[in-house]
This record gives sequence, C-alpha cells and structure tokens, in this order.
Amino acid sequence: MKTSIQIGAVMGIPIKIHISFLLVLILFPILFAMENGDNVFGFADVASTPLRYALSMVLTILLFACVLLHELGHSWVAKRYGIAIRSITLMILGGIAAMDDIPRDPRAEMRISIAGPAVSLGIAIFCSITYLGLHNITQTPALSHITHLMWSLACINIALFTFNLIPAFPMDGGRVLRAWYAGHTPYLRATRKAVYIGKILAIVMGVFGLLVRSPFLILIAFFVYIGASEEERFTEVSVTLEGIKVRDIMTRNITQVPENMTIYEVLRLMFEEKHVGYPVIDQFTRNVVGIVTFADIKNVPMGEHGTVLVRDVMTKDLIFVSEAADAVDALKTMSAQKIGRLLVRDGGAIAGIVSRTDLMRSIEVLGCSER
Repeated sequence: MKTSIQIGAVMGIPIKIHISFLLVLILFPILFAMENGDNVFGFADVASTPLRYALSMVLTILLFACVLLHELGHSWVAKRYGIAIRSITLMILGGIAAMDDIPRDPRAEMRISIAGPAVSLGIAIFCSITYLGLHNITQTPALSHITHLMWSLACINIALFTFNLIPAFPMDGGRVLRAWYAGHTPYLRATRKAVYIGKILAIVMGVFGLLVRSPFLILIAFFVYIGASEEERFTEVSVTLEGIKVRDIMTRNITQVPENMTIYEVLRLMFEEKHVGYPVIDQFTRNVVGIVTFADIKNVPMGEHGTVLVRDVMTKDLIFVSEAADAVDALKTMSAQKIGRLLVRDGGAIAGIVSRTDLMRSIEVLGCSER
C-alpha cells in the first residue's frame, strides 16, 4: 500500500501503518473517553479529563498492539512453512499480513489461519488472569485503572478471537473452513464452497444490520461479501494459471522504439501493430532505457505530437521478469506495482513483453479447471 509508512520491523517483517490509522488515534480515544466504565471499554467515570484521555489513548495503542501480535502469529507459522511475509500493515479495520502465497496444503493453511486467533485467545486468558489477580488486591486509584485496562484488553481479545473465526472470507474462519473442505475436495471447489457460506452469512448479517439499524454491522457485511468475492476470483486466477510460464503467453519479437522517436510516430506504430506498449532503447548504445505506453502519451496535446519525443514521456523505472517465471507471479507483480506490462528478460537480453491483457486473455481461454 503506497499510503503506508514503515515504523519498524519484527522477525524481519516490515511493520507499517496505513494513513487510515491516523483516524484510529483520533476517534478511538474519544470513543473510549465517552463510554462509561460499566460498558467494558470506557473511561467516562474518570474525573480527570487529561487522565481519562490518556487512559483511552493507552487502551487504543494496546488494542492495536494486540492486533499486531495477532498478525505476527499468522506470520510466524507461515514463515515456518517457508512463506515470505512482505509486510504487516495496521489500518482502521485491523491488520493485514501480506504473504507471498497461501499454501495449498490444507493442514498448513489451517495452522496458519488458526495461529492468529490462538494468539488473541492467549492474550485474553493472560489479561483475564491478571485482572483477577489485581482485582483481589486492595484497589488504589492507579491500580484500579490498570485493573480496568486488563479487563478491557481481555474483552477486546475475546472479541478479536470470536470475530476472526466467523467462517467467511476474508476472516481467518473462512480460511479454516476452506482448509477443512480442501482436505477432501479439490482446492478451487473448496474455495467456492467456503465463499458461498461466507456470502450467505454476509447477507444475513446485512439484513440483521438493517433491522437493528446498525451501520457498523452493515459495513462489516459489505466487507465480508466483497472479501469473499475477491478470494474466489483470486483462487480461480491462480488455479487457472497454475503451471503456465511467462514464456507461454508473452509477446515475442516486440518492436523496440528509439528514445528520439516522436509521439506522432509512436501512435502510428501502435495503430499498425495493435500494441500499446513498447521498450525504449538508447539510439546510440541500443540499451533498453525505458518503456512507453499509450497511457504515457495520451495526455500530450495533439499539436505537440510532432515535437514531443518518447524520452520526454516514457517510464524509466523498469521492472523485468524472467521468461521462466510463473505467470501468476507476473500478475502479482503487476498488481503490486499497479502497472499494465512487464519486460521479459532472457539472460541479459529482452525476449519480449507480457501484459495484463495477455494474462487475462489466457485466463479466459484456459477457463477454470474445476467447476
């Protein structure tokens, strides 16, 4: 996520906060400060305003520390299965561990999925025991605040444990359900069954949210439904492209254009060859120095097409992929970098170009192996 900043690293995993996390630091302390202590999370009964908001801020930070530990639980188990974790990002709706892949082994996916809720349950048990221990001690004002914090954290982690085990994507429970199905049915079919159940739950949740007039419940239902649809689509794509290499779908013998070519000439070339992206070479060294696409030139005024050169608009940050790479990895790279094509390298030479259109066309032609 380009709207995230890194604040540190744990186990070699970059820890980032999304820009939406800034809203958390503003809204959550206000909500906690306004809630009565009888409602588990609140500090409205604390007389001192500075202390009330300080305690609310501490609870907010501890809440997201628990979310981070939850995601680290997933990440630790995933790393033991050899899965790389690109980052963990904290945002307004919780946390996301960006894994390079989800294992097809049902037992591995089950263990990775359960690890996060298990951490939350462990924190809840620890905080509950601490709360009971502190509760039996004569309460001073300072100790009573700590006792209340422990009780709040116990309840928060019970809520995290319960919510994440809802059997619907993108929650951990959806992956647990998929892993269970995958133990005795093909992976794509297992995904579709888990997605179907998740969508039914989302619809029920949304209807219930409308009946009780709960915008938050409706938002969660929408989040679950969209998450389930995205998981199904991603699984269909990854299964369809399984075993397909970049060399199988890339465009070879792609025309290379010199950097001193005009926009007018490039547009004519695009019209004639029906391609909208070309490697750009240095006119003297013949080395690839960029890539030019229709998106780069479409905003150039028509009156300047004969004077503006390719070097003035081309993209210089080149991303290469090996022709032996998996097609699904090329698609992941395009999605992560928000680009439409990659230059394909064979050793040190440019072998061709692979575009998102090439990948989508291949998916359409190959279809899904399981229905």
